[in-house]
Amino acid sequence: MMKLSAHRPQPERYRRRVAAVLAGVLTASLALAACGAGSGASSDDNTLTLWHNATTGPGSEYWETIAADFEASHEGVTVEVQAIQNEDLDGKLQTAQNAGEGPDVFLARGGGKLRDMVEAGLVLDISGMIDQSVAADVPEGAFSAYTVDDGIYAMPTSLQPGGIYYSQDLFQAAGITAAPTTMEELSDAVAKLKESGTSPIALGAKDAWPAAHWYYFFALRECSQEVLESSLSELDFSDQCWVDAGEDLADFAATEPFNSGFLTTSAQQGAGSSAGMVANHQAAMELMGTWNVGVIASLTPDEEPLPDLRWFPFPAVEGGAGDPTAIMGGVDGYACSSTAPAELCAEFLNFFMSEERQEAYADAFETIPVNEKAQDVITQEALLPQVEANNDAAYSQVWLDTSLGQNIGNALNVAVVDMLAGKGDAQGIVNAMTAAAAKE
Repeated sequence: MMKLSAHRPQPERYRRRVAAVLAGVLTASLALAACGAGSGASSDDNTLTLWHNATTGPGSEYWETIAADFEASHEGVTVEVQAIQNEDLDGKLQTAQNAGEGPDVFLARGGGKLRDMVEAGLVLDISGMIDQSVAADVPEGAFSAYTVDDGIYAMPTSLQPGGIYYSQDLFQAAGITAAPTTMEELSDAVAKLKESGTSPIALGAKDAWPAAHWYYFFALRECSQEVLESSLSELDFSDQCWVDAGEDLADFAATEPFNSGFLTTSAQQGAGSSAGMVANHQAAMELMGTWNVGVIASLTPDEEPLPDLRWFPFPAVEGGAGDPTAIMGGVDGYACSSTAPAELCAEFLNFFMSEERQEAYADAFETIPVNEKAQDVITQEALLPQVEANNDAAYSQVWLDTSLGQNIGNALNVAVVDMLAGKGDAQGIVNAMTAAAAKE
């Protein structure tokens, strides 16, 4: 899914802004250089292949420029860049790795997906290769997202806390004066938005994972941290909180808070997607990760940021054992293949982690950089409270499908959609996870 990292096309204004930021970092002679796309692992120690998921816009331009700058400072080195649609990346990566043709550097999801790669010997342990300057400016928690046993297997680049994005203008028009902090308040907001003639919540359930986000967050609020962590590590979902989370979602869905046709609505492709509905004021809210700020900006009529876009954490659930300040989301990061030229690959990871390049990364992707010195670049009203919520969180949980790995995660996501489509129930979600776990 992006989920943990789903960077999308950005508007022209941001192309100009990221170019301006990078101008102070890059040599003028190579500012317009571009690298050809690589199809797999490099064939020599002077070539790196990079796979990322920013197919167009400033995100794509960012990686092309970083590659050119790295080549300029490393004589004889070539960085071949290939952008792959986010929804296709995991599958293509798995296929390429199975064939021994995976890229040298690639977007890493973390959680169970990363652990599977580590256990298969596909990823380089970079624990002893992280520059001291990088380690000093990046919080330990960001590295922990990519820590397996005692090794660090990816360089974190951005924080991706999830929550609810909303239109301040549509809230005000509906008479909603404050962001909801409880599910009761959220339900009241849904009712007021309906009365005002606005679709309350946009949901792109066609892609499965956006619908499953709702279950993830109900589980985060229903399950204690101890139960959540033990369930995910032991693959045991017998605690009642897992069923309670599904029943919470079923009860909420029964109030019809989502857009008409949400089961066939995509998440981020075009004006008719759930993000597009928010971008064009056709819906007031969407539950999503940090990348949504840039996605929504790219889908407004003028491809500019939505001026009234705001954000609030997922509300507290009455009676839930979960800490209401806990955050779910993830950390974007990049890993090196175990077959990549180790020193060169690690040097490339450190290269794009400087304060200036992290500022450019944040600007290109409209996200929160992990380098704390670079966080001053954030100005978006929808991003600022996310930094505060992330800093104040009791703990941060990686997206459940990422934590569980591809097989169990996919089973979970599909089961949630089935329940919302009337083809299953809360116990069915738990049964799907348990059955998939039994095959691990």
